[in-house]
Amino acid sequence: MSWVLLFLLAIVAFALLAFVLKAPRVTWEALGAALLFGIAGYGFQGSPDQPSAPKRGGEQVFTDPAALVEARTRVADEGPLSRDSMVSIADGYARNGRFADAATVLRGVVEANPKNGEAWLALGNSLVAHSDGLLTPASLYAYRQAMLVEPDSAGPPYFLGLAMAQSGRFAEAKTIWADLLGKLPEGIPLRADILEKMGRLDQLMAQQSMMGTAGAGQVP
Repeated sequence: MSWVLLFLLAIVAFALLAFVLKAPRVTWEALGAALLFGIAGYGFQGSPDQPSAPKRGGEQVFTDPAALVEARTRVADEGPLSRDSMVSIADGYARNGRFADAATVLRGVVEANPKNGEAWLALGNSLVAHSDGLLTPASLYAYRQAMLVEPDSAGPPYFLGLAMAQSGRFAEAKTIWADLLGKLPEGIPLRADILEKMGRLDQLMAQQSMMGTAGAGQVP
């Protein structure tokens, strides 16, 4: 029900901006995109289907410094401690929210050893977190390098999909996660986590389609 209310609020906000406040027709697409981005951020950073306190889940890692490092080591199956002492130092910075410092250390690691997939993934996460959860060209490059170096690791596609979803790139995120699901064994917790997130993406994409249809049917 909360998703329905959220969608209705977005429609009302769009109508107020477009017809009451007389926003120019050329700005309608940008307004709709901004509203959808807000819905996406709420959908992945919050827990709209929870009746009380939100649970601490994978969708919150980019806003929780300590959880970001813990999630990476868990999803990528790296173990509690990094194999690389410099990555451990970067993790220390990241746990304290010093993502720019963590990224600086990690850039040095990958320059010295471009085959360090763990460092590439940590770099991608640090860059996304430093950008308040948004995927940037630099973080996208880091994730892609991590996938090239460690093609069998679940970490890079998982976090790349999460960053894409939070940046409003729903279809791309779903494609990446669907491909990852095809490689994961049955019964592991990560599969359930990804399936839940893909369900949220389906809801957001349906709302995006409905808003686009509603906007297209209006007379300027």
